[in-house]
Amino acid sequence: MRFDKVYQYNFPTTIRFGADSVKELGDYLKTNNLARPLIVTDPIVAQLEFFKNILHDLNKKGISVEVFSDIHKNPVKSDVYKGGDAYDQSNRDSIIGIGGGAALDVARAILLRINHREDLFKYDDLIGGDVYVTNDVPHFITIPTTAGTGSEVGRSAIIADDETHQKKILFSPKLLAKIVFADPMLTMELPAAVTAATGMDALTHNMEAYIAKMPHPMCEGIALEGISLIHQSIERAVNKPDLESRSNMLIASLMGAVAFQKGLGVVHSLAHPLSSLLDTHHGLANAVNLPYGMEFNIEGSEDKFKRMAKTLDLKDENGLGVINYLFELNSKVGIPHKLSAIGVKQEHIETLADLALADFAHPNNPKPVSRENFRDLYQKAL
Repeated sequence: MRFDKVYQYNFPTTIRFGADSVKELGDYLKTNNLARPLIVTDPIVAQLEFFKNILHDLNKKGISVEVFSDIHKNPVKSDVYKGGDAYDQSNRDSIIGIGGGAALDVARAILLRINHREDLFKYDDLIGGDVYVTNDVPHFITIPTTAGTGSEVGRSAIIADDETHQKKILFSPKLLAKIVFADPMLTMELPAAVTAATGMDALTHNMEAYIAKMPHPMCEGIALEGISLIHQSIERAVNKPDLESRSNMLIASLMGAVAFQKGLGVVHSLAHPLSSLLDTHHGLANAVNLPYGMEFNIEGSEDKFKRMAKTLDLKDENGLGVINYLFELNSKVGIPHKLSAIGVKQEHIETLADLALADFAHPNNPKPVSRENFRDLYQKAL
């Protein structure tokens, strides 16, 4: 596969993948008679040169752009409401999400909000709210700038309550993007720390999806290939990035997001409370918790851990081999081994355990997780 060429995949979203594919955006908008997009991004991306170049190219084609970037690192409901107001007040006709998971989650939630005006959390999938997603939504385009969450190909958004910090999941096939422009060139300038955290996030998605208890053999095959690509590429992408390593990480991120429709597990339920309570970067929270959560899951899933070990070309083809690999990989990409290194304190443990137990991810874990299990895992990782 050449990495300097643009390819098209459909799964089911149309994906334009390859270097400089984002330059097709303006012509795509014009072809689809779209002239007034709301671009949703985060405050950091909004200041970057490539983002300004995108705006410049669209303006040259006569496209009127409104930018909304007033979002939190870990998105909350009020971000979505403000974005919906921006869409209405500037008379937009489409939504483009540009960024990492936070920006794309907010963009997708705004997409839902435009023609579904009851309380946002009425549409929470965990209480059956997806049945209320009945109206059409605006034309939606996604452009990832990190290789982590894979939100660009998703059909859900995770948004937290401003007060309780509990995360809700908004879901509907209507929330799939019409097209994704996945351009690895947009990830080339990512700092090493961000590349590491988002890359380990993608690895977490693929690993948790692979061992999740819900049967889905197609997703399992995709997840194993995603694990393999990350194994081949993440160290280089972090420490000495080139187009091949960045492209492989972006592909693996897409694959993880496709695979985790099978489900996630204990690692995400450990990580989500760190983001909502302590504003920890989601990928970093996953990365630190990944070895501990995976070790918890070895018993009863020995065959799957053996398969993962083979995929990773490990000498020890068993669960402990995978756990040792994860600790070593975190060291190689600059991720700490302990939660205390990322701001977690002893006094946080009980609240974190409560939030983890209430989280939506662990019901698909291959074995049940109790509050005591969560408390013990946080304590071990502290």
